[in-house]
Amino acid sequence: MKKLMFFLISMGFVSQLHAQDIKLPEVVISAVNYKYLNAVNSEDSDPSVVRLEQEVAFYNVRESDLYEDEYDSYMIEFYIPDGRIVAAYDKDGNILRTIEKFKSVKLPKDVRDAVFTRFPNWTLDDDVYYVNFNNEDAKKVYKIKLRNGKEVLRVKIDAEGHFM
Repeated sequence: MKKLMFFLISMGFVSQLHAQDIKLPEVVISAVNYKYLNAVNSEDSDPSVVRLEQEVAFYNVRESDLYEDEYDSYMIEFYIPDGRIVAAYDKDGNILRTIEKFKSVKLPKDVRDAVFTRFPNWTLDDDVYYVNFNNEDAKKVYKIKLRNGKEVLRVKIDAEGHFM
């Protein structure tokens, strides 16, 4: 009899546990500016550049104090001590174009190899990295200052290691 009562009471509790139905709000994850990130990022990018570019990609213009329904586009400037990005967004938060400039970045392997193969006795003195993104296409250029004793040489090279 004790076993039967224990069984009935335990079944009462178990049935209550299964009766609970919890509904969670639906979460929607969207990658609005994935085309921008795909165009500007590479596996050998400088970490500070990547962080600022991610900040630009995930910026929500609709939550900005500047947002108003009547404007079609917004120009927002992002900056760190050694770089800045000016990004144009449409009213839906999509990146239309960017202009980016960074000083003293870590050069990608292809760029380093091309420069030091062509100029073996020269040392890197300074560099500036420029990116122009427009409609899914990013143009990346490095302006590099090289030094060999008292001689100074300035070169332009793209992200694939082709001199301009």
